[in-house]
Amino acid sequence: MRLYRFLTDVDDATFCHKVTAALNKGWHLYGSPTYAYDKKEKVMRCGQAVVKDVDGQEYVSGETKLSDW
Repeated sequence: MRLYRFLTDVDDATFCHKVTAALNKGWHLYGSPTYAYDKKEKVMRCGQAVVKDVDGQEYVSGETKLSDW
């Protein structure tokens, strides 16, 4: 199965650690990162899509917990 996640957070070390943790669990960057200003919170936010292929597993919508992988 192929899994997809979109990671987001405030533009600080927390976001970088979130992406780094995913990469170290075998996820791969997918596309370019995004960057936008959150007017309500008055902070910059980052986003990065990641994907992972898992052999021998079947994807079950709503039951597959993406963060477990």
